[in-house]
Amino acid sequence: MDITSQCVVELTWTLKDTLGEVLDELDEPVAFYVGGHDLLPKIQEALQGHTVGAKVDLHLEPEDAFGDFDENLLFLEPRALFPKDIQEGLTIEGTALPAACNPDAPRNVLYTITEIYPEHVVLDGNHPLSGIALRLSLKVNHVRMATEQEQEAGTCGTGFFKIEIGDAPDTDGLLH
Repeated sequence: MDITSQCVVELTWTLKDTLGEVLDELDEPVAFYVGGHDLLPKIQEALQGHTVGAKVDLHLEPEDAFGDFDENLLFLEPRALFPKDIQEGLTIEGTALPAACNPDAPRNVLYTITEIYPEHVVLDGNHPLSGIALRLSLKVNHVRMATEQEQEAGTCGTGFFKIEIGDAPDTDGLLH
């Protein structure tokens, strides 16, 4: 079966930066809906017409992947606004930022704590792979028609490096 819109593909991959450093490796096949929200548009486009067993190599510039790095999504906030046990790498929902944080900080993104100083915390609202050109080697392991539910939802429930804000009431918006 050829890959078309409204198909589900099971993929494995190796994701590298342009220097060849492996950023992610998916050894077990994961299902993605083609024609929906699960894959980046350039990946969906490259998969069209391929069948099971196909290997597809892609080079994605930042604008085709996770966008350019946006300095306007970096915020230096007072350390005292955050819990004492925060750590670098912790992710905070924008909606859970302390009220005294910069009002210009968008509340519809996830922020990663990238640095902690005695008096300040650096929050980065960029996707972790923004500003990076990527090399992706995909292998098509299975192809099938999407179910009616998958078509209506536009997803199989998985996304390509999708970072979502979910309900995590016990974490007060702090995620790992």
